[in-house]
Amino acid sequence: MIYLELLWSFIQIGLFSVGGGYAALPLIQQQVVDLHPWLTMNQFADVMAIAEMTPGPIAINSATFVGIQVAGLPGAIVATVGCVLPSCVIVLSLAYIYYRFRGLSMVQGILLGLRPAVIAMIASAGLSLLILALYGQRTLPSDPTQLDWIAAILFCAALFVLRKWKISPILVMACCGLAGLILYGLPILL
Repeated sequence: MIYLELLWSFIQIGLFSVGGGYAALPLIQQQVVDLHPWLTMNQFADVMAIAEMTPGPIAINSATFVGIQVAGLPGAIVATVGCVLPSCVIVLSLAYIYYRFRGLSMVQGILLGLRPAVIAMIASAGLSLLILALYGQRTLPSDPTQLDWIAAILFCAALFVLRKWKISPILVMACCGLAGLILYGLPILL
């Protein structure tokens, strides 16, 4: 039964995640945290961090990691197939339609209309993860003093470095990970 639930959940995610892996994040969150409480929000954030750092598309990596968490290796295979299957069917169909009708203004209008929705989905996922990182919970707290100042400083520093000097995101992630290890691990060691 869990395999069918995983398959159906990730078929839905694969079917409606227009815009790539980042656009799939709110859909994955809704399925695996809200609808089926397979993961907590903290576990979801950890899975997203791992899926982002590992090579490959983030949605497929997320499906694989969620599947492993929920039902082991068979769950990973089922979730990954569920995530990829709709894309394969849709891409093959759209490739045929696009090459046949690419000159029509209606096709260009549809593509232009999808852009704002994709950006909104990416922003929604980003804000959810930012709030979780800064406050340790899924929604903004009523008491703003719960802000994790170390996380806020690391976020601002990383954002500044990425925007100002266009340094490799991999290097910025590695430096923030090292800084987090030192800043969060230091009080434990003392």
